Amino acid sequence: MLDKKLLIKSPEIVKKNLSSRGYIFDDDQWIKLEEERKIAQVNLETNQENLNKLSKEISKSKDDESLKDQASSLSTLVKQDKEILQSIQNNIDEFLLDIPNLIDKSVPVGEDESSNEIIEEIGDLPNFSFEPKAHSFFIDKTDEGRGAKIAKSRFTVLSGELAKLHRVIGQFMIDTHTNDHGYEELYVPYVVNKTSLVGTGQLPKFEEDLFKLGEKSDLYLVPTAEVPVTNLHRDEKLNFEQLPLKYVCHSPCFRSEAGSYGKDTKGLIRQHQFDKVELVKICHPDKSEEEHVKLIEDASKILELLELPYRKVVLSSGDTGFSASKTIDLEVWFPSQNAYREISSCSNFTDFQSRRANLKFKSKKGNEFCHTLNGSGLAVGRTLAAILENYQTEDENFIYPKVLKNYI
Repeated sequence: MLDKKLLIKSPEIVKKNLSSRGYIFDDDQWIKLEEERKIAQVNLETNQENLNKLSKEISKSKDDESLKDQASSLSTLVKQDKEILQSIQNNIDEFLLDIPNLIDKSVPVGEDESSNEIIEEIGDLPNFSFEPKAHSFFIDKTDEGRGAKIAKSRFTVLSGELAKLHRVIGQFMIDTHTNDHGYEELYVPYVVNKTSLVGTGQLPKFEEDLFKLGEKSDLYLVPTAEVPVTNLHRDEKLNFEQLPLKYVCHSPCFRSEAGSYGKDTKGLIRQHQFDKVELVKICHPDKSEEEHVKLIEDASKILELLELPYRKVVLSSGDTGFSASKTIDLEVWFPSQNAYREISSCSNFTDFQSRRANLKFKSKKGNEFCHTLNGSGLAVGRTLAAILENYQTEDENFIYPKVLKNYI
């Protein structure tokens, strides 16, 4: 959620910034709502003040029925004023929750992913003496359509060596981030409530992408561990000395993938259920850029240890997610596609999520909103897919990355 003070003081700045996303900020509607709120606030305060004065008069002359009648009428007006103000405030909240985060000034301006900018490419691309197979070739041999039989399409069954490799990849990532990068490991619920999803920005805008647990429920399956981990300190005031908080969490993720039919239907790229190791940081506003750089380094280290070629890409304004101010994607090489594919998005959300989740810290200035960041460290299924493609052999098998041999 954006700072209301900024919206009131400089709506034209907000409108210009958000236009780079392709989002049209309705400043006329905002001004109208704010004027309605001011009028309702004045009416409430005026009637409340008059009621308070009248109550004092009544206490001095208890038998004056006319004063009591006036007080009763004013009391009714005050109740109505509160309801009107609350209704206007609900409209304002609904309006604000639909507005995306402001884009960082360093982000390239563009309509979509075609304007993304490659920062650097790391690692040597594999040179095969044979035609490399897609990772789905290996997956299909273990799944054989059973995932779809048990659930529906875009669910997958792994068995044997693939199931083992999938498990140890997650363990390797957790160990690296806790032992080498200083993150605290968490185990969190895989079900979250509506308030948590509003806090991180998935609701109300992206409900169709979620799996809801029944029409009458306000519970959802987690789309990413970002949601429960970021909401861990919702409505709390952290001490300055606690920052930065660095959490790592391995969890399944559940997404309906609405609007993506026909895309990546084979293999592990776009599943309804997948595992991910998530990195979340909560930090001081002055440190979020620095922490963003470190977050990218931490996620990148996994790819470097696995000796997988990858590149770093800064997303354009039109491709940056709703809650993010700036995002750097890590894209790993897929030989069968002769292309890089996203395996981690490392984002700085500034105070956008903290305002929605009321996440603050105590400082000399008073209570300030924290900055939040997160990124995959990494997506487990996509890492497995990348290993299968980059480490495949001519006899339709694969070898393990050296760093995983102790786990195997």
